[in-house]
Amino acid sequence: MRRLTTGAAALSIPLDDTQAEQFLRYGSELAAWNKRFNLTAITAKDEVITRHFLDSLSVAAALPHEPRSRGRGLLDLGSGAGFPGIPLKIAFPCWRVALLEASGKKAAFLEHVIRLLALDGVSVLAGRAETLAHDPDHREAYDNVVSRAVAQMPVLAELCLPFCRLGGTFVAQKSRAGAAEISSASQAIEMLGGRLAHMRDVDYDGGRGLLAVVEKTARTPARYPRRPGIPAKRPL
Repeated sequence: MRRLTTGAAALSIPLDDTQAEQFLRYGSELAAWNKRFNLTAITAKDEVITRHFLDSLSVAAALPHEPRSRGRGLLDLGSGAGFPGIPLKIAFPCWRVALLEASGKKAAFLEHVIRLLALDGVSVLAGRAETLAHDPDHREAYDNVVSRAVAQMPVLAELCLPFCRLGGTFVAQKSRAGAAEISSASQAIEMLGGRLAHMRDVDYDGGRGLLAVVEKTARTPARYPRRPGIPAKRPL
């Protein structure tokens, strides 16, 4: 796992032996479960380290630079096999992390990994963002919302910003080719109570990406998000 620890250190995220072992076990379980369920198309060990683990850790570059030992409430929307939420939780154990995933099989995998790695302060929310965002226990309840779900920026904004508290941050992971898409979503973001603060290029061992950083400046109107499926069918 030298590539992981070296790559994480380059992102200013030191990993100790216990954390490195957690990543190793996580990767092993991902490979084992992937033989039965379609969790990810990325299966080669080096690619898992680069395109899943380091890519997930790179999100930390866009989060507020408060002391990382301080607890932070983070929601990973569309977590899939746990990215970026679980790698961030391993790297920053004091963070409180919620993993939102609509697929029952993927949610079961997330529950399994949490038990296997003995991760405290992590919960799995099995359901649709469009529904859960109207639950008072979750609406505007998180300091940070992150997502690398494959969706256009207006769709991600409608799904993610209702979960983000005032003064909080929503971070969307995109490819370097996504700058125009992000910029064109500024009006939709403002409708939802956000402001596109900046875009940040990130580079890590074997990969590069673009982080869209949105600040929550006003409450999201109660009608958003719209009912399940509509944000994707009719983006703002």
